[in-house]
Amino acid sequence: MSVRRIRAYGVQLGLLAVLGLVAALLLTAAPRLTGEYADRGLRADVARLPHLVRDVSLAVERPAPAETGQADLDRYAAELPSPLPDLVDRRWYAASLDEEHLLASGDAPPMDGGARKVFGLRAQTGVIEAAELIAGRWPRTRPGGPAEVVVSQAVAETLSLRASQRLSFAGRDGQAPARIVGVFEPRDAGDPVWDDLGHALEPVIPVLDGEPYIVAGVTDWIGVDVVSAGTGVAAVSGWRYRFDERRLTTATLESVTAAVAETRRMSWHSGATVQTSLDSALSRFAAQLHAVQALLAVVQAGLLASLLGLILLAARLTVLRRRDEFALLRARGAALPAIGLRSLAESAPVQPVAVLIGWLVGSQVPGRQGAFPWLVVALAVLTTAVVPVLAMHSQRRVGVVSGRADVAWRRPSARRLTVEAGVLVLAGLGVVLLRRRGLDPDAGVDVYLSSVPVLVAVAAALVAVRLLPWPLRLAGRLAARARGASLFLGVARAGRGAPVALGPLAVLIVAVSTGVFGGVVTTAVDAARDRGATLTVPADAWLTGYTFSPDAEDALARTPGVTALARVRVDSNRRLVPDAATPSRQLGTVRVLVVDAPAFAEVVAHSGVDVDVPAALLSAARDDGPVPAVVSPAVAEGLGDRAAVDVQSRLYEFRVAGVADAFPGLGLGTERFVVLPWQALPEYEYTPIIPNRYLVAGDDIDEAHLLRVADDAQRQRQSEVLGVQVTRTQLPASVQTWRAYREELDRTGANDVLTLAFTAGAAGGTALAVLAVGFAVAAGAADRGRMLSRLRTLGLSAGRGRRLLVYELVPLVLVAALAGAAVGATLPRILGSTLGLSAFAPGVPIREHLDPLVLASVLGLVVVGLVTGLAVENLMNRRMRLGEVLRLGEENP
Repeated sequence: MSVRRIRAYGVQLGLLAVLGLVAALLLTAAPRLTGEYADRGLRADVARLPHLVRDVSLAVERPAPAETGQADLDRYAAELPSPLPDLVDRRWYAASLDEEHLLASGDAPPMDGGARKVFGLRAQTGVIEAAELIAGRWPRTRPGGPAEVVVSQAVAETLSLRASQRLSFAGRDGQAPARIVGVFEPRDAGDPVWDDLGHALEPVIPVLDGEPYIVAGVTDWIGVDVVSAGTGVAAVSGWRYRFDERRLTTATLESVTAAVAETRRMSWHSGATVQTSLDSALSRFAAQLHAVQALLAVVQAGLLASLLGLILLAARLTVLRRRDEFALLRARGAALPAIGLRSLAESAPVQPVAVLIGWLVGSQVPGRQGAFPWLVVALAVLTTAVVPVLAMHSQRRVGVVSGRADVAWRRPSARRLTVEAGVLVLAGLGVVLLRRRGLDPDAGVDVYLSSVPVLVAVAAALVAVRLLPWPLRLAGRLAARARGASLFLGVARAGRGAPVALGPLAVLIVAVSTGVFGGVVTTAVDAARDRGATLTVPADAWLTGYTFSPDAEDALARTPGVTALARVRVDSNRRLVPDAATPSRQLGTVRVLVVDAPAFAEVVAHSGVDVDVPAALLSAARDDGPVPAVVSPAVAEGLGDRAAVDVQSRLYEFRVAGVADAFPGLGLGTERFVVLPWQALPEYEYTPIIPNRYLVAGDDIDEAHLLRVADDAQRQRQSEVLGVQVTRTQLPASVQTWRAYREELDRTGANDVLTLAFTAGAAGGTALAVLAVGFAVAAGAADRGRMLSRLRTLGLSAGRGRRLLVYELVPLVLVAALAGAAVGATLPRILGSTLGLSAFAPGVPIREHLDPLVLASVLGLVVVGLVTGLAVENLMNRRMRLGEVLRLGEENP
């Protein structure tokens, strides 16, 4: 018998089964996807960190022999706090002589004259395996003999070195002989083994008079001892440990962070220093992760609340469809448990299986296996028992006269008013607690506080339910005067409303508010990242070098795709003094940006970035007085009417024409800065201001051509300074585009989890809102079918019948959409800093930003809801056979 009843009521049971499957899928897949995306983001962030941040390095000055430190390489790794030893992937030991303390000279040009040659030496494990000799051999220094050194091909070309050439290293206490025995090339310049040998691969060439060459070479352990003994420069032994980011997971994030912090506090060796900032980087990621977990909990609570509401609506609809069957059983003497068991026999074979399928599908989603799925078990129990419980509840009293099921606006009971008041109190109290306490990540996800947005949405639904009858009654009176019956009947039915139709209103508001909340927060984060990108790259592209020739602008402007250029000079740690006459009295150091303001405005106009160039800078012209400047608040506090700042070793006087918290081109987090208009500064024939950056505007810029021209300009400038032809650029030019930087912001940290949270919120909220409209239509389909059948006998057309449904649905959908949108847009302001959104746009404040597209999507949701309602109505009308519903005794479809 139960199998036959399952087939007879397959639609209702199938709908509950689908809802249970989706809910189980959400409960299972969301945590797994969150963990997978979080792990992926953590590993990507650690992989991008520079070696001085991500690796743990120990350094100590140790007497000879340098080779003995190799024995401690594995021992120190084993002594790292747990779980760090299991994460160590690669390790290196090195003995080095700092280039700041060694000067090299030779017996051949250019080693025998010209600019000073600051030459560092390093012996390190792993170098031989990572390099390929192109001339000579590897060092084999003999005790007491000259130190044998190999250099890279770049160093050899820069200093005209060759195998067998003799060198001399001078230190504070003497000199040590050396000999070049080989030239090598790295197999992979990006191999981390070369991280501490940057000057060996890319030598630094002097640009200004008095600057030295900075290079480095590779020797062996005995070579380090020989040079150290001869020059008196102490050798530094260092051990470096690199953790394999592929073994990191967010589950061990806290323990790894604590272990790295403990490593910095440990006493490894007398005088030893530990260098790493990995714990700080992991803490920043953890802050993002905690913030996104709180956000995901809010979104997931909204989706689950909507799903549970739909499950209750589906069960309520099923009971209403079968009320005559249950009433007949009750009249024949069936007890309430018998009715419950009858319904349970139909649900038990279907609902747990559907929930199990949802759990199995969710378990296949990439991610770590979590704890036992107690929530999934509870969901299976709920979907199985909800129809039997509601069926027994509906038959507590046996009535012989049927009431009007379409009248909902009757006087509420004291019990219902108490429940509604309790929801309002819980929502208000939750908002207060949430703003005071926040979502404490150390205490885990607080179910109550995470559900506050849902409670606020439910409270808004209750208020809307209580207030909706008044405007509808007024609209009904106005509609009664209109021609035709469709508008009046639609508004009247909406004003009365079936009891089950009140549930869809609450579900609609919760679903819409969840989607709008996700959209508002997403647009707020996107807007903050746009501002951050503009502050860093205030044009289509930002060309950066070491120094360009003064006439480089014309050649750069001819690059294909370039439409406008602005020359810029940026210097850090420049002297700030009260006036040029008293240079000894300093007011600290500042970051200085010198920009051609009119050209900057032209670049901004062509690039389309959101930048307002201050009028004081634009109108500035060269005269005898101080130039106008824009300064930061920290600088403005200590200044008078005027001051002077060092630009390229020359003091320029300025007056404060504006104060700004940030300025485009200076980057994020710069607290002390001065911005000067280039066109107003006095130019000097022999010491002109040299640009080291260019703001570039254009579409489809040929970046390769731009970089070639830029490097040619840099080589030209360096050749002019050195008086010889330079073939290698000290600092190759680089191009950073606004779009690339903006995309990089979207790839950092736990952004994938943030995207998942709000994509799920927007898509899930929309889908559940549409389902709620379908339930609202299905709830009143029986009564509406009888009314349409009667009206059709009076000549009502099918088109006017559909119009009647639209009139009935518009108040429900429109009120729910507006209330949900209001709640969703207000929630970020209510929750405030509790959301922790600042972690996703460091250095830029998060401001509430309501994108017009979000409002347009809400209006689109109204249209989609109405279309869905019409589709459900047509389907129900076909099944009900409207021509037969007026036959005697057929009160239900």
